[in-house]
Amino acid sequence: MTTAAEATAKEAIRDFLSQHTRRTWEDEQDIFAQGAVSSLFAMQLVVFLEKTFQVVIGGADLQLDNFRTVRSMSTLVSRLQESAGGGDRG
Repeated sequence: MTTAAEATAKEAIRDFLSQHTRRTWEDEQDIFAQGAVSSLFAMQLVVFLEKTFQVVIGGADLQLDNFRTVRSMSTLVSRLQESAGGGDRG
């Protein structure tokens, strides 16, 4: 089930992708398999996601599979936000 936060994240990610690729994207479309973006663009996605959603992406999360689709990116963001929120309680 998609939460309001995930829906907002998906919308922001789709907008970013559309601005940079001049295409519209469905949640499950593989942006790399479609040939619309390069692996270098994945780093731009990392920076965008970190700045937009106030998360830190590193280590095992820096896998291409986490950036292939709008859904995979929104899932990553949601998971990182949840773990950051839960970890800050003292």
